[in-house]
Amino acid sequence: MSRASAEVTVALADDQTLFRHGVREMLANDPCLRVIGEAAHGEAAIALCVERQPDVLLFDVEMPGPGTAAVLRQLRRLCPRTRAVVLTMHDDADVVYEALECGAVAYLVKTIHRAELIAAVIAAAGESATVRLSVSRRTIERLVKQRRMPCEGALTERELEVLRLTAQALSNAQIATRLRITESTVKRHLTNIYGKLDAVSRVDAVRKAAAAYLIEGNQGRSTERPSVLPSHR
Repeated sequence: MSRASAEVTVALADDQTLFRHGVREMLANDPCLRVIGEAAHGEAAIALCVERQPDVLLFDVEMPGPGTAAVLRQLRRLCPRTRAVVLTMHDDADVVYEALECGAVAYLVKTIHRAELIAAVIAAAGESATVRLSVSRRTIERLVKQRRMPCEGALTERELEVLRLTAQALSNAQIATRLRITESTVKRHLTNIYGKLDAVSRVDAVRKAAAAYLIEGNQGRSTERPSVLPSHR
């Protein structure tokens, strides 16, 4: 019997307690689903999956702890039978691209209906290779325009933009203003960049990216006096 035809076990990971509990109650009303645990950050989500081995991990991309890429790669390494389903408010092509690249089998925005969510979770537990998306047409169009194929560890276009501005010694707040995104989103992108480049700081990430010719080594720097990168992450 396939997992899709039996009871599907689900782990929930979201740092918003009220939302997490609401999703749990929603899933609990379906006889095919059983929620076996909750987590409020990335490390706890991985630990929960290692301990309980759920069929599906339903998680948000913006939680404290490791970035999306790191969570998905650890999940794939430590819990290969657990399928990852993203449920988030971020309708962003770069975030979708990263999640799918790293192994997510579904990417859903939080505006979907209950029936769509349940159907996506049940489908994720099956053996189908189908990827399920519930995003805007604008995001789909951006994904279609991506000319590069998924590459393990590749930086997304948005991550490269953040890294270039980081190399110009801009703070997180300044980068957020320049790119018209939130400061927390900048921090999430930096966390993902650190993981992909195996970097421990902003300076280290810029240095490694320049060495790999991902960005120009002296981008945005004055020839009269060297810029000092902000120390905060």
